[in-house]
Amino acid sequence: MNPHMNTIVVSSLIMGPVITISSNHWMLAWIGLEASTLAIIPLMTKKHHPRATEAAIKYFLTQAAASTLILFASMNNAWMHGQWNITQMHDSTSCVIITSALSMKLGLAPFHLWLPEVMQGITIMTALILTTWQKLAPLSLLMMTAKSLNTTLMLMLGMTSALIGGWGGLNQTQLRKIMAFSSIANLGWMSTIITLSHKLLLMMFYTYIMMTSVLFLMIKQLETNKISTTMTSWTKLPTLNTMMMLTLMSLAGLPPLTGFMPKWLILQELTKQHMLIAATVMALLSLISLFFYLRISYYMTITLPPNTTTYTQQWRHKMIQKPYLATMTVLSIMLLPITPTLLAML
Repeated sequence: MNPHMNTIVVSSLIMGPVITISSNHWMLAWIGLEASTLAIIPLMTKKHHPRATEAAIKYFLTQAAASTLILFASMNNAWMHGQWNITQMHDSTSCVIITSALSMKLGLAPFHLWLPEVMQGITIMTALILTTWQKLAPLSLLMMTAKSLNTTLMLMLGMTSALIGGWGGLNQTQLRKIMAFSSIANLGWMSTIITLSHKLLLMMFYTYIMMTSVLFLMIKQLETNKISTTMTSWTKLPTLNTMMMLTLMSLAGLPPLTGFMPKWLILQELTKQHMLIAATVMALLSLISLFFYLRISYYMTITLPPNTTTYTQQWRHKMIQKPYLATMTVLSIMLLPITPTLLAML
């Protein structure tokens, strides 16, 4: 890509969500969403391949449909109540449309079908941006409209996403698709708590970004895209292989790792709000997600399942020192003991 074009794309990608987060007017927020959507498409098509082009088209059509719904709902609210303010959503129909549109942008079930297919067609680093940075703007809009959102609707979206995210990942063999379903499941936890506690939502989002970023960087370092190729990853970088297993368990929410912290607090908050059925369902649905994380860990150990394909054993790579990856890995698995401090900081 041309350096000047690259600068424009990266700056638009950064500024889009920033404009949306800092805006108070629906039109300005919509402009920020469009800027971030259009900026990532050149990154998707940078790899000249039919799958990349297909992924970019699917992403563009889905995001364009969601942006149209957001514009329609905000205009309808302004027509009915004379308010363009994001926090002043008084029209119930507009609130439902906005919730559906932002769920489509995030990839929440039942608007999730585009996310695994798009993830499979793009590179690891673009997939990292798509599952972390691109979630920032829609989630911030949901936070700003939280007072107007229907708690029951958000709980239903959350539980459906946790179910689809766990169920969909069970039969996958491609790591990028597994990470897409993992993203759907974790976004389900966020949407469950969004109308009840912004502090817990932010904690869940920050830990999700950290753990997902670590996993994508590890996958890139190990140069693997499928579960079957993770079987020989221990021959390349044994230490990184072990850390990846721990990070997967953290993302699944196993104690005493970092990922257990936000899920534990969300279940506690749901119980305090007398939503015992929702808390029980979410706890049970997290077990489905745990299965495919354990499946990857099983493959990554020296345990080779019965197969007929001959795998070439790979030589160990020379380890490239990346201090930021080591720091992020430690944060992804060892933050549970300082939970009270983190809650006080948010």
